Amino acid sequence: MIPLQRPPLQARLAAELERATAQVRAAGPDTASGRAAWRRAVRPKAQLRLLLRQMAPGLERCMYCGDNLGTDIDHFEPIAHAPLRTFDWQNHLLACAHCNSNRKRDRFPRDPATGDGLLIDPCREDPADHLRLYLDSGAYDPLTARGEATIEVFGLNERPELVRGRRMMFAVVKALLLTWRAAPPAEAAEYAAALREIHHADVLRTVLGLRRSPPLALAVLGPDVLDALERLVREAGEDRGPGEHREADA
Repeated sequence: MIPLQRPPLQARLAAELERATAQVRAAGPDTASGRAAWRRAVRPKAQLRLLLRQMAPGLERCMYCGDNLGTDIDHFEPIAHAPLRTFDWQNHLLACAHCNSNRKRDRFPRDPATGDGLLIDPCREDPADHLRLYLDSGAYDPLTARGEATIEVFGLNERPELVRGRRMMFAVVKALLLTWRAAPPAEAAEYAAALREIHHADVLRTVLGLRRSPPLALAVLGPDVLDALERLVREAGEDRGPGEHREADA
């Protein structure tokens, strides 16, 4: 998972979502009225999906696993838990069918002491505050209770294709960096673009984060890959690499 930036809604769509919320409130509100209203909202859903696809990592990847194509509008806090958030733009994320329908469904674990939700919202917080990705193994280590709940709900370490995919993507990132460094300018631009759109964007962000600890970066990446990474970051400008945002580093 990587931090994401949620764009503001256009006034017309925002007003349409507010009217839909008012209808849910008038009908109950309960799970049935929320789900029924969501099924009827064909036009707003199409617009929301377009916005979510634009803000998703890589090539419209799932905002949870980062591997599969994001096809579903997921209600971060499920309709069963919060029907009045059915049309809340701040409650919508793009998910793959597996994360949304097979893993998460209506699950929304809460802190037993505070009642706060425990899943990581990548639009409100930096997942790296709760999750550490080990590039050599492709596995996540939870740093907090929120990280632990997110790993468990989405099976981030239980699904072999995800762990193996992250491990393999680390090899791809290193190869792309070395190829970019040796390529002529026209081709180099294509390799830089490929880095921005890879699956498992969390791998690239973890690699970029290694720059904060040069000795660790040298040990993990080796001198040639680290040199290519530093050159690419300098060319990207403002000490940011491909796909990084100032807000993500705040």
